[in-house]
Amino acid sequence: MNIEKISIFSNENIGLFTFTNDKYTLVPPGLERDLKEKIAETLKTEIIETTVSKSVLIGLFVNGNNNVILLPRTIDDDELTKLKTELKDVRVEVLKIKPNALGNTMLLNDNGGLLFIELTEAEVKEIISALQMNNVKKGTIANVVAVGSAGVVTDFGGLIHADASQDEVADLEKLFKTKIEIGTVNFGNAYVKTGLVVNRNGILVGVETTGPEILRIQQAFSL
Repeated sequence: MNIEKISIFSNENIGLFTFTNDKYTLVPPGLERDLKEKIAETLKTEIIETTVSKSVLIGLFVNGNNNVILLPRTIDDDELTKLKTELKDVRVEVLKIKPNALGNTMLLNDNGGLLFIELTEAEVKEIISALQMNNVKKGTIANVVAVGSAGVVTDFGGLIHADASQDEVADLEKLFKTKIEIGTVNFGNAYVKTGLVVNRNGILVGVETTGPEILRIQQAFSL
């Protein structure tokens, strides 16, 4: 798999600014052309420039998988129209749940989902309906309640918080139906979502990510 080190707006926390699946990558407006080309070449996706809730922190507000893109209740009407127009072959769903930082609220792939433990049962039902997937449960990772920040999972691998136990790894492997590794990004940051963007075609890491961290990431997501 292709792997590249990048920064966005001179910030190594690239996962806060982007969302990707195997078809599309959402990025904020204002990125340099060379950077957009590098992202597109690495992930081999269509690049869509947008804000979400009038913010450049797309990775904080957006979640989803290869079948559906989930957007927060705070999304602007013009943003929603643009995304529904440009995301041609995935469903776009707006969640009315109270938390709007969907990137932190859930960890998803095409097979399953781990959700913020403080969601109400009604909110969980709404998420299940939007995902059209029943293999979903509430939980934590290494006692982190913002589970979306503590991991990145695809259909062929995952990397989660370095303090996760072996039992947690085993449980998540069953939930997501893929192998899971523990690790860090950006020189020791265990909130791996902040510095890691992955799809089937490639891997982007924050510029502070070390060689040993990259080796662990490659091991986690090797096809």
